[in-house]
Amino acid sequence: MSSWVKSGPEILLTTLPHATDLALPTYATDRSVGMDLAAAVGKDLVIEPGQTGLVPTGFMIAVPEGFEAQIRPRSGLALEHGIIVPNSPGTIDPDYRGEVKVILLNLGSDPFKISRGMRIAQMVIVPAVLASIRVVEELPPTGRGAGGFGHSGK
Repeated sequence: MSSWVKSGPEILLTTLPHATDLALPTYATDRSVGMDLAAAVGKDLVIEPGQTGLVPTGFMIAVPEGFEAQIRPRSGLALEHGIIVPNSPGTIDPDYRGEVKVILLNLGSDPFKISRGMRIAQMVIVPAVLASIRVVEELPPTGRGAGGFGHSGK
């Protein structure tokens, strides 16, 4: 691991029988923050244009309290094929113990084939906090106010 990164949380991982031959989530370079995830499909999966597919990864994780695992698209798949993670970032909560699966959406014009071991998404481990909600009659004013969706001009 690169010296620029402070030691992060330990993520416990269990592989499932249908993925024993696949790469574990891995950082591609010493400065990557997203771990590549491989497709644990038994046979090729084709996602037609405009359709979604649920892709297994073949592992389960235990994310420590105070963190979440975010599932994000791979930029090359998005640029070259229109393959995105529609709920991006997808969240893996600390109390989830099932298989990590990735929802992919094909925004491209051609069918997209996912083969066993193909890198399909990235997983980023980030701190997460739980907020408390307090109902008030009025919010404190700001200079921006209710301006949004292009309020600052072009």
